[in-house]
Amino acid sequence: MTIDELNFDEKGLIPAIVQDVQSKEILMLAYMNQESLNRSLKTGETWFYSRSRQELWNKGATSGNKQQIADICFDCDKDALIVKVIPEGPACHNGSYSCFSQSLIKDSGKPEASPSRFQIINELEETIARREAEMPEGAYTTYLFEKGLDKILKKVGEEAAEVIIAAKNRSSEELEWEAADLLYHLLVLLREQNVGLDDILAVLNKRHQS
Repeated sequence: MTIDELNFDEKGLIPAIVQDVQSKEILMLAYMNQESLNRSLKTGETWFYSRSRQELWNKGATSGNKQQIADICFDCDKDALIVKVIPEGPACHNGSYSCFSQSLIKDSGKPEASPSRFQIINELEETIARREAEMPEGAYTTYLFEKGLDKILKKVGEEAAEVIIAAKNRSSEELEWEAADLLYHLLVLLREQNVGLDDILAVLNKRHQS
């Protein structure tokens, strides 16, 4: 597959949906032409074409919020791209982690679909990614990312020890709380290390199949 085989529109553009490779959150929608796509592939950073300014632009060139490319996929019609990235800050110009922060369902009062039993894990992973990008003042997750790897590792170790103590105490309630703390801090560690939860699940699946 080559770039020439993609179906650019009559203006020479193709929509590019940018997705966080770890949290799977959709971050933004932009457009690429052949030149910006070539630059993206060459540099490993996202380059787009501005329809309003009619020029190429490198995401994060002025803000510092770069996007390191993990993969670029195309759809069956070859007329749209998904650019999977490791974001280095907010994707939206207003400082938000994602440009898609408003909901037609949640904000309208309409009933939502019943959540899956693991939905909270997905939401927590997304929240941690959002905190890392936006770094809101006063948030505990912000504090952990500011303190860095050693602090995060210390908390993972502490919470693991608390889980052991709770289990030895035969306290179900205590174990539930401490296991929740451990899962949260483990997700923070995975985010800091650029390891997606899907990567962990893939390992588990591979072991299960062997």
